[in-house]
Amino acid sequence: MQVPLIRLQCGANSYDWGKKGSDSAAARFAAATPSDGFTIQDDKPYAELWMGTHPSNPSKDLTTGRTLLDLVQDNQALLASSVASKYENKLPFLFKILSIGKALSIQAHPNKKLAEKLHARDPKNYPDDNHKPEMAIAITPFEGFCGFRPLAEISHFLENVPALRQLVGDDKAQSFIDTVKANPDDKTQNKKALQTVFDAVLSASEDDLAKATSSLVEAASSQGAEFAAGGVSSTSGSVLSELVTRLHGHFGSDYGLFVLFFLNFIKLSPGEALFLQADDIHAYVSGDIVECMASSDNVVRAGFTPKFKDVDTLVGMLTYNYAPIEEQKMEPVDYPYVTLNRAAYSSGSEAKLYDPPIEEFSVVRTVLRGNGSKATFDPLDGPSIIICTGGKGKISVGPTVKEIKEGYVYFVGATAECVLESEADGDEDEFVTFKAYCEVEETRNGA
Repeated sequence: MQVPLIRLQCGANSYDWGKKGSDSAAARFAAATPSDGFTIQDDKPYAELWMGTHPSNPSKDLTTGRTLLDLVQDNQALLASSVASKYENKLPFLFKILSIGKALSIQAHPNKKLAEKLHARDPKNYPDDNHKPEMAIAITPFEGFCGFRPLAEISHFLENVPALRQLVGDDKAQSFIDTVKANPDDKTQNKKALQTVFDAVLSASEDDLAKATSSLVEAASSQGAEFAAGGVSSTSGSVLSELVTRLHGHFGSDYGLFVLFFLNFIKLSPGEALFLQADDIHAYVSGDIVECMASSDNVVRAGFTPKFKDVDTLVGMLTYNYAPIEEQKMEPVDYPYVTLNRAAYSSGSEAKLYDPPIEEFSVVRTVLRGNGSKATFDPLDGPSIIICTGGKGKISVGPTVKEIKEGYVYFVGATAECVLESEADGDEDEFVTFKAYCEVEETRNGA
């Protein structure tokens, strides 16, 4: 019988936006597990570490070399019958580490219905027929864009940033401003107005983009007064000036430089999180994060990227929901199905649950402080993957006890009680893990 604790070998992807060399958490974590041919190169960007059964970069059993997909399909008890039947004997989530050196594309992920259409029409650029809601939890300080700003902020920028108004066009900009002012509570009409001005930016000619970019960068370099928020925007003028200058240095003349005036800019400290529904616009800018999503690799892009762009699809698919950035953040709660020992309680150790409103995944972040702090997790009716992002300790399932430290990744089969215990040299040391899991049938209140 398959032991329900399997150490995984996980692959790292090299994309241009990744952090370089050992600055990349994705690279360091990948290098923690022996792998033929993988050594960290100082000048190479390492963007993502993938943990799961997705065929683009499947995880493998370190001992046997078999893929995790093979293992769970041969032994469905590892998934639990409820998960196996609902998700066709596959892991329903994809777990990642992202190390972001420069901005990812302006993007969104299609809902299930649209994903099926895009995959059927263009399987090369849309390789999956599944939706891709996702959650990001910061490991290091993180910057990103997430969702549309409140409309008063967008109106402020259309009125006060000449380069933006130039690109959108006076008539469309003024129409948006007037509509929002006259009908502040009419969400249907305001979303249509937002779509119109957003489309105007992304459909502008490259000549118009180049002219507007020149004006925008000049204003940013002189800390132009037009970037000042005037108490309206949650993003200060100096922050916007720095972002425009930095992103222009990375991408040159790009539609994304103007999209940033439409999107909330967010900073996360370690442990803070965002949840993005399918069809929500976003772009990550810098930092290291844990990311969990429904198992899909579909991305609809429109800026800050040399990859395939699909502007018409992006403009047509977005929800155009607008809200303050505080509403984009996801607040964790205490995880109720774990028992901490005396050492864990006295050291202030914790297990926090990030539980988005979807079935495919939830994530628990566990921080065990000092030596000998122990967290015993109740069995789950579903599979889980655990990665250590800092410190060291032991992981055990039944009589099987294994070492775990930064970068180690384990798969834990369904119905297995899992125990994590810290090994530390000092009271201030922290043993930090993230566990992604799926349970289909809610057999416990709040599960």
